[in-house]
Amino acid sequence: MRLNEYRILWVLVFFDLPTETKKDRQISSRFRKDIMKDGFAMFQFSIYLRHCSSRENADVHIKRVKKNLPPKGHIGIMTITDKQFGMMELFYGKEEKELPDTPQQLELF
Repeated sequence: MRLNEYRILWVLVFFDLPTETKKDRQISSRFRKDIMKDGFAMFQFSIYLRHCSSRENADVHIKRVKKNLPPKGHIGIMTITDKQFGMMELFYGKEEKELPDTPQQLELF
């Protein structure tokens, strides 16, 4: 099937991890670095997102996040379509900001 804004997904990972001890900070940092190695980019502090070309691709990355879950803290994973993501409004204060660029996808015939 052709790529379109309803099949392309964005995976968002939200987390609030403990950082009281040195060990907690190391675990939190390792989780953040692991998801970044898997292609997630910081959207806001403790909110990371990744563009996926299909549901199957999104499932692969969701499984990787789940594999690296830390023992403590709150973690949320959400998927939204590219169409939904494109309807988001972003602001810095009262100044509107443009959405991040959608990565270009190659289509093989």
